[in-house]
Amino acid sequence: MIKLHNYFRSSASYRVRIALNFKGLPYEYVPVHLLKDGGQQLAPSFRTLNPDSLTPVLDDEGQVLTQSLAIIEYLDETRPLPPLLPRTAVERAYVRSIALAIACEIHPLNNLRVLRYLVKTLALSEEQKNTWYRHWVEQGLASLEARLVAEARTGLYALGDAITIADVVIVPQIFNAQRMDCNLGSVPTVMRIYDHCMQLPAFIDAQPSTQPDAE
Repeated sequence: MIKLHNYFRSSASYRVRIALNFKGLPYEYVPVHLLKDGGQQLAPSFRTLNPDSLTPVLDDEGQVLTQSLAIIEYLDETRPLPPLLPRTAVERAYVRSIALAIACEIHPLNNLRVLRYLVKTLALSEEQKNTWYRHWVEQGLASLEARLVAEARTGLYALGDAITIADVVIVPQIFNAQRMDCNLGSVPTVMRIYDHCMQLPAFIDAQPSTQPDAE
C-alpha cells in the first residue's frame, strides 16, 4: 500500500492527499508533525527519507518520492485514470504553469521554515510576519486572478470543467490564505474555482480538519 508521510496543515501534503483521493487510491497516513518534538521532520529517521526535511514523502512499495508536484505527476503516469493532466501538450503546459506559479512563486515565500526565520533570526514581530505572508499571497493570487479572467479556457475549474493539477494546487493555497486572513475579495474567479472544488469528495476528504493528526 502507498504510504504518505505528511502533516495535516502542510499545503504540499494537502495537494497530494487531494490527488490520491481523486484517483481513488487508498493509502496509509503517516503523520509528521512539523512543530512537535522540535519538528518531527528534522528527526534522523525522517531525514533518511527526505534530507530536505520537508513533507510530503510518498512511499509506493519502496519507491520513495518527494516534492508534491513530482509526486502528483508520478501518480498520474502510474495510475492514469482519472487524469489530472490534460491530453494536449499545450493544455498540460498551461495547467502546469498555474500549479508552478503557486508552488514556486507564492508558497515558498510563506513556508514554515521561512516564517520561522523571519521571527527567530530576523526578529520580526508576529504582525510583521503576518504582513509579509499576506503581501506575497495576495500579490500572487492577484496575478493568478488576472490570468484566469483573461483566459478563454477557464470554466468551472482552471481548465474548462475538468479537474486538473492546477485546481489541486489552488485549493490548499486558498485554505492557507483564509487561515491567515488574507484579503480574497479581489479574486472572485479563483474563489469560484475553490468553491466548486470544495463540493467534491476528493477535496472535502483531504482538507486539514479531517486528517488523523488535525488539532
